[in-house]
Amino acid sequence: MKSIEIGKSAVVASQAALGVMRMDALDADAAAEVVRTAAEHGVNFFDTADIYGFNVNHDHASSRVLGRAWKDAGLKREDIFLQTKFGINIDFSDPNNMHATRYDFSAKHLITRLDEELEALGTDYVDFALLHRPDTLMEGEEIVEAFTTLHKAGKVRHFGVSNVNPWQAELLQSWLGDDPAMRLEANQLQFGLMHAQMVSDELMTNSGAEGMVVANHSDGLLSYSRLRHMTIQAWSPFQSGTEYGPFVGNEHFPELNKALDEKGAKYGVSANAIATAWVLRHPAKIQIVLGSMNPTRLGEMLDGADIDLDKQDWWDLYVAAGNLIP
Repeated sequence: MKSIEIGKSAVVASQAALGVMRMDALDADAAAEVVRTAAEHGVNFFDTADIYGFNVNHDHASSRVLGRAWKDAGLKREDIFLQTKFGINIDFSDPNNMHATRYDFSAKHLITRLDEELEALGTDYVDFALLHRPDTLMEGEEIVEAFTTLHKAGKVRHFGVSNVNPWQAELLQSWLGDDPAMRLEANQLQFGLMHAQMVSDELMTNSGAEGMVVANHSDGLLSYSRLRHMTIQAWSPFQSGTEYGPFVGNEHFPELNKALDEKGAKYGVSANAIATAWVLRHPAKIQIVLGSMNPTRLGEMLDGADIDLDKQDWWDLYVAAGNLIP
């Protein structure tokens, strides 16, 4: 397993992380097996969020399962990195309102939710805490108060964001200032073979070819992240972005799966491994967040972290996924 520095934090962690959004569905033994499988493949970075696995009776549900699983798997706290996300506000007491997403980046909400996450995870600190999506009503003084309070208390070592564009990141950082402890080290964004718009947006710069004009929604996120040394964490890298779900082995995506199988045969690994290798091949040094709760499938995905794709193989897969090249 390759390692990368997360942002400029001096934290050197596995380039693949285990995401536990669906871990609440597992019993203790199954959860420990998933964590153990990840660790055996070199993973030492675990990603959760305060709302993962939410339901009326079990707030912080996935984090609670993870909090037991990493211990049951025999891991030591000093040997792993725990990351959570906060800022989404759901009324857990009302089953009719649980999917009515709101945001709350107030100091009170962020501090309270982080404290609850620590209890759920069975630890007294997290290595990274990320603002969960952007909040258009966010106020600088509230975020600064929350981050400063949590860092000084030793509860959060580093901070980051998720699903924000470069201008939102710049605005947040302008409030947080130049203190290295307040630096935004990571931006968690969806990225994968069938969600590669961060690549296509940059390729289509100044392209006027008929049928090849695409809307630019990423605002240069790939280049911005490299310029600012902000680690992109790729979430849901195996999702197709359609009603058909994951793309590997899916009959609705024959051209892509043919290419994945061909490259898998070339490198001696599974199609799942090739899909992982595609994400990690980008020189932006992306950290991939894998959320499979199936140990066998997870192991196949993680095998891709050791594969160095040839550049032309990378492009072959990009095109096979339906992406355009000007």
